[in-house]
Amino acid sequence: MINKVILIGNLGKDPEVKHLEGGSSVGRFSVATNESYKDKSGEWQTITEWHNVVVWRNLAERAERQLKKGNMVYVEGKLSTRKWQDQNGVDKYTTEVVANTFRILERRESTSGPAIPMPGEQDQIASTTSTSNMVNDPSPTSNPIASNNGPSNVEDDLPF
Repeated sequence: MINKVILIGNLGKDPEVKHLEGGSSVGRFSVATNESYKDKSGEWQTITEWHNVVVWRNLAERAERQLKKGNMVYVEGKLSTRKWQDQNGVDKYTTEVVANTFRILERRESTSGPAIPMPGEQDQIASTTSTSNMVNDPSPTSNPIASNNGPSNVEDDLPF
């Protein structure tokens, strides 16, 4: 069975990080993803989905240092649903993305060079890019986006 989530979107606000008694850290932030389509009248419509993301330990500390509202990020993790009770004792459920890696996909404006292109602007995520090396790599210049120079002859390894 597979429980895997990959998001590319923009941070809605700076991460909120709490340092727990046992020395662990937990961070939370929201990521907005957009989907555009033409409606029946031919007008473009955009739907924005908000995703709650949770990061733990070193990843939470890294998020606190590096992520800022508006950053475009690549987030990879799994869906997790937790149960809690509100003030009236009513059971509530929250579904979150528990991230095991994230990557900033754009650089802040600087004189050192141009920003990394946004996905969809002649670039796409390459099917051959390995994301396993992103977990502990804090380098904001590493990028899982590869140039799209036409059709690829690489077969994907998905079972469907």
